[in-house]
Amino acid sequence: MPSVSATVNDVSLRSIVIGKGRKERVIPLWKNTAAQLRAWFERIDRRPEAPVFPNRAGKPMSRSGVEHRLRVSIAKASVQCPSLRGRRISPHTVRHATAMHLLQSGVDITVIAMWLGHEDTATTHQYIEADLAMKEAALQRMDAPSSKPVRFKAKDRLLAFLEAL
Repeated sequence: MPSVSATVNDVSLRSIVIGKGRKERVIPLWKNTAAQLRAWFERIDRRPEAPVFPNRAGKPMSRSGVEHRLRVSIAKASVQCPSLRGRRISPHTVRHATAMHLLQSGVDITVIAMWLGHEDTATTHQYIEADLAMKEAALQRMDAPSSKPVRFKAKDRLLAFLEAL
């Protein structure tokens, strides 16, 4: 998720520069994210120093403003997706879900660590453990396979075909 303090100058439609603390990194954008930003840029002030995500006063949106917009979006989305109702979803939840999606899509953990801004991949390793725990929980919910071995019995037509070879 792009930083709430990102300026128009920080964004190209291929990547975004994000600075947190004294760190700065370039993060590639998915095509659909770039398309959404392109449409968004038509609605906002496009001067280089203008915030990409302005509040009503035209200043950078605050963290609480982002959380409020997320709550509004979740309320709207829950009409079509009732499972969202009553769930605690924060910007960090979105960040975590994106990292898990990348991991499950086969993206290397060091790349995910870079995107998240983790200095140490050990911090990112928690996503691997969470993924393994999710897989284990899914296996436990499944019924165990039948312990009685099933013996294959070929039909007469198959046996006749094989004998004719």
